[in-house]
Amino acid sequence: MVKRKSIRTRGKLQLSKYFQEFKVGDAVAVVNEKSIKSSFPTRLQGRTGVIEAKRGKSYVIKIKDQTKEKQFIIEPIHLKKIKQTKK
Repeated sequence: MVKRKSIRTRGKLQLSKYFQEFKVGDAVAVVNEKSIKSSFPTRLQGRTGVIEAKRGKSYVIKIKDQTKEKQFIIEPIHLKKIKQTKK
């Protein structure tokens, strides 16, 4: 896991990522934004999940942790939309 941003992007925020919108059922990956303090565990970095609901400006994400499904509340700047393949 990378602990630093590159020198050119250090301290900068992409406002389009900060204000991005998701729909219920979208598949997302958790990508920690280094310039903002995150309130979720670091073990979630790189995990994928499904959006269940929106709470305020954050989203409730359902992530499978080992064998259990857990819910985390994560801000949209830490999320990246991905394509979900059908099984």
